[in-house]
Amino acid sequence: MRRATFIGAALAASCALPLRASAQPAPRLDDLLNDIPGTTGVIARTMGEGPPFVAIRENEHFASASVIKVAILATVYRAYDAGTAAPHDLVRTRAADLVGGSDVLAGSPPGQAWTIDALVKAMIGVSDNAASNTLITTFGMASINATMRLAGMTRSRLARHFADVVPAWRRSENVITPADTATLLYEIERGTREGIPTIASPQSCRAMIEVLLGNEDGSKIVRGLPRGTPCAHKTGEIDGTRNDGGVIDPFGDAPYVLVVLTRDLRDYAAGDAGIAAIAHRIDAALRQGS
Repeated sequence: MRRATFIGAALAASCALPLRASAQPAPRLDDLLNDIPGTTGVIARTMGEGPPFVAIRENEHFASASVIKVAILATVYRAYDAGTAAPHDLVRTRAADLVGGSDVLAGSPPGQAWTIDALVKAMIGVSDNAASNTLITTFGMASINATMRLAGMTRSRLARHFADVVPAWRRSENVITPADTATLLYEIERGTREGIPTIASPQSCRAMIEVLLGNEDGSKIVRGLPRGTPCAHKTGEIDGTRNDGGVIDPFGDAPYVLVVLTRDLRDYAAGDAGIAAIAHRIDAALRQGS
């Protein structure tokens, strides 16, 4: 993570060819998966009602790392819809929530007041762990898990706050699956696109897409996409894990959801490069479809 100013608006319009729904078989990914020194799960789905375009280990558990912050984001916006919270409400931090991996809140004292909106943007834009912990404390772990169940994330759970160091025995406490993560992202994009309530109101779904477009980490999925392709996504990194999941070209003609999760990863650079290569091949296959 790095300290930087957030970007909250949509990225530059894509200069790539228009993407269409594909009628072709899914691309083979065996060679790319073999190049990743660990276990990888992948799911790619368009916004239609058919089966996923790609599904590999889609129902297996992976340590969530920071990708589960999308569920925290959805919980916050559901509270906005319910009128139980507002973006400019002030929240004070607890000492226990101020941990490493917190570029925005780093050095701030316990008890400092932050708007919920600032915490949300810090959580997604630079994956600030202290901001995320403060939101978990404010909205409650049970509420976040209820949001996940409502979205259809039946195999996923949030069971702990984020920490400076996550020992091996605790990495299985916050878990997600590729399919669950894709389901939540799909519902957010569907609400945006169709203008209907899904996991949140259409206005909140669109606002969540805007926030996810502000993720500054371009080392994984974004790296494999045609230059300038908007990607509303959340990355995650802990020991043995490099993850990414998002909606590609969310305001375009044919957006799609892509989630790539890893575990037991022995080479982080190879993991990042592998996720980018998977994104590149899937994107190219979808753009060539008819």
